[in-house]
Amino acid sequence: MDRFASQRSRHWILPAKLGLVKIELVRQKLSSHTPTRVETPKNQQASVAIVLREGDRGSEVLLIERALREGDPWSGHMAFPGGRRESGDASTRAAARRETFEEVGVELGDAEYLGRLDDLMGNPRVSPKLVIAAHAFHLEEEQPFVLAPREVQHALWFPLAALHDQSRWVDHGIPALPDMRFPGVLVGEPDRHIVWGLTYRFIDCLLEILEQPLPDRWGELSDFVDS
Repeated sequence: MDRFASQRSRHWILPAKLGLVKIELVRQKLSSHTPTRVETPKNQQASVAIVLREGDRGSEVLLIERALREGDPWSGHMAFPGGRRESGDASTRAAARRETFEEVGVELGDAEYLGRLDDLMGNPRVSPKLVIAAHAFHLEEEQPFVLAPREVQHALWFPLAALHDQSRWVDHGIPALPDMRFPGVLVGEPDRHIVWGLTYRFIDCLLEILEQPLPDRWGELSDFVDS
């Protein structure tokens, strides 16, 4: 049974407001999590970095808005820093560190490594054989963003607790699938900074590990996503 199918059988209990999520909780839960891994050739591997810091509103996660580029299927999407594993990357974890530095100028070499989430498959319409790993890091020292303009047009920190703010939950549509709506979370400017798709699924996975899962908003869409 796939993960989303198992979610549909749950009895969801949604708190009225999620309390502050501290780094200590993330550290504790990820240290005891055994990630589901999908073995695949190196040329079919990619990774993202889930970079966390401690803010005034608890743990905050780094999100980027990808640059607008014609022909790029991820043009303008909200995402985590990341990309394909290259031949010089010793691991997907190394690829996540490299991509984060290249895209936003944040160096993770000295950051605390918190753990790995479950691997996810790529978009079945664009890269069906691609396996994406997600590695979580705790950034203790403040670092300014240095954006790579061909890759990233904006970067921001967003509190994990605010992901449970129901006023931020939206249904997101894309031109390629006009009859379908996807669950999303508004993290910035309306109609622009919406987390959905793969990034939403990784956030869902992280919050599930933290025992603060999002409600099941996929419905029958999970059959499409995981097919």
